[in-house]
Amino acid sequence: MRAIMVPIAMIAATTVGLPLAATPASAAPAQVSAETAIRQAMETSAAGWNAGDLVRFMAVYADDAVFVTPKGLLRGRDAIAAKYRPSFRGTGNARGTLSFAFLEMRGIDPRHALLFARWTLTGPSTVESGMTTLVFERRGTVWQIVADHSS
Repeated sequence: MRAIMVPIAMIAATTVGLPLAATPASAAPAQVSAETAIRQAMETSAAGWNAGDLVRFMAVYADDAVFVTPKGLLRGRDAIAAKYRPSFRGTGNARGTLSFAFLEMRGIDPRHALLFARWTLTGPSTVESGMTTLVFERRGTVWQIVADHSS
């Protein structure tokens, strides 16, 4: 049994936690497309925020996503949407224009990735900014957020 576990542990140690772009060449096409798909999903989500379209903003979240708040955890897309709903006006978002600066993306395994980013909300008279750590899971052909810790 030990003879089997040691090679498995060595493979896991060499692949988990590597940046998506730094994976072995044989895995690069799937990983690069994962990074591209996640970036596009985040840009689509921000566009939904900026257009005041809550459904488009929330599409990146899995139905069973967990969102960390100062008061505790919100469980599920509906609960997360309820938190954001008051600022959506249909023609924009009352809190400002949302943008993301992607800082680092790491593959965890073929179905999971971790994104570190800076979010910025630019309003008429204020600018807010903070950090976000997002865990994505590939479900079918779509990458969705399963865990969101933004501050």
